Amino acid sequence: MPLDLSLYLVTDATLCQPYGLERTVYEAVRGGVSMVQLRDKQASDAQMTDQARRLKALLAGSGVPLIINDRLKVALASQADGLHIGQSDTAVQQARAAMGPQAILGLSINNVDQMFDAPTDQLNYVGIGPIFATSSKQDHAQPIGFGGLASLANACPLPSVAIGGLNATHVSAVRRAGAQGIAVISAICGQPDPEQAAREFQYAYA
Repeated sequence: MPLDLSLYLVTDATLCQPYGLERTVYEAVRGGVSMVQLRDKQASDAQMTDQARRLKALLAGSGVPLIINDRLKVALASQADGLHIGQSDTAVQQARAAMGPQAILGLSINNVDQMFDAPTDQLNYVGIGPIFATSSKQDHAQPIGFGGLASLANACPLPSVAIGGLNATHVSAVRRAGAQGIAVISAICGQPDPEQAAREFQYAYA
């Protein structure tokens, strides 16, 4: 499955609740989302596996991969396309060994030390951020701004996606900084029209 990081949706259970998780994802993909990451820190493994299986079925045939945040067991049980790993989550080598060579593996990066310590030969991409402070993740690291994004994106041998407080007005700045895509949560999740919200990013890319 080709790796298209251009518009990477990270789900939020609370923000998606009024519209529904599956409907939000479905509409967002119609609007141009190229990757979907299922993130739910409150759900049990069983609950998240059920969510992942429903999303996997929904995305079938779309060409949009489903990535699981943090939980290797869920990724394996749901046969998801990949796993996104934080600095304190499942080890990259462990995830690669368990999921195989075809899985898409991403790692969160916040600074140069983390980037140089990353096993890039085992990864497909990195998530760089947060660019700005965001309420979607209360325990995020220090924001790095577009200057920090440029430094890391240009030094990293892997494709990168920027995350953290971003919306469609930031697309050009993200591209200038050297990242291949933009990851968003609240800019799509919780919006009254997720499809149109996603299309705003496509207009910005045009």
